[in-house]
Amino acid sequence: MADKRILEVVKTAEEIEKIRESCKIVADVLRMIGNNIKAGMTTEELDKMAEDFILACGAKPAFKGVDPGIGIPYPSTLCVSINEEVVHGIPSERVIQEGDIVSVDVGVIKNSYYGDGAKTFAIGEITEEKRKLMEVTEKSLYLGIEKAVVGNRIRDISKAIQDYVESNGFSIVRDLVGHGVGRSLWEYPQIPNFVAKKVRPVDNPELVEGLTLAIEPMVNAGDYKVKVKEDKWTVYAADQKPSAHFEHTILVTKNNAEILTI
Repeated sequence: MADKRILEVVKTAEEIEKIRESCKIVADVLRMIGNNIKAGMTTEELDKMAEDFILACGAKPAFKGVDPGIGIPYPSTLCVSINEEVVHGIPSERVIQEGDIVSVDVGVIKNSYYGDGAKTFAIGEITEEKRKLMEVTEKSLYLGIEKAVVGNRIRDISKAIQDYVESNGFSIVRDLVGHGVGRSLWEYPQIPNFVAKKVRPVDNPELVEGLTLAIEPMVNAGDYKVKVKEDKWTVYAADQKPSAHFEHTILVTKNNAEILTI
């Protein structure tokens, strides 16, 4: 029998359609970023482009003003993280350079329901290490999504991601995880991208139809350890080696997982 707590976050058909609408905007923003991002732009320019688009869709940026308890509300629409930055990079006057890899994370809220997604972009010619890091991170996301089926558990997603990433010589960031999403930006359950030595039943629920989950591997080229900058938001690889991040919001259905941010 399914865990009571997991049943509480199962969405109705009406809710799923609203989440689907927010997720479509997320996907459209990331496509727009992909079509426009280039060396010489500032990360602030990307942020304004995304915010204008989201507002034009009758939605709002989901990240702006969020405070997870650090006392500093997030100030921007996008999280833009460059090279060794893992996630939560705050847009600024920083200029994007040839050879950078740039991770863009965006959340949208429309009609009180959320979508969340992220993608890492290569700027011009990048190193072989960065290219492989991006490919492995994105593939690990899809391998995790394949395990998001009725009857499997969170651990099945985590293991698929970790096994693939580590078999390719990279490391999974352990301080940050995926999560349920839909009625709120962050919902139960958490979705680690690695398997802990001890997993409590409450952290490893069985997946049921109607769950909406944000699966998001964050992968470092070097060690998995991270630090946080003085801005209290920007997470970066402690060894300063590159990091990549890909994310989709998905719906668990009877037969498979449906990707909503596509």
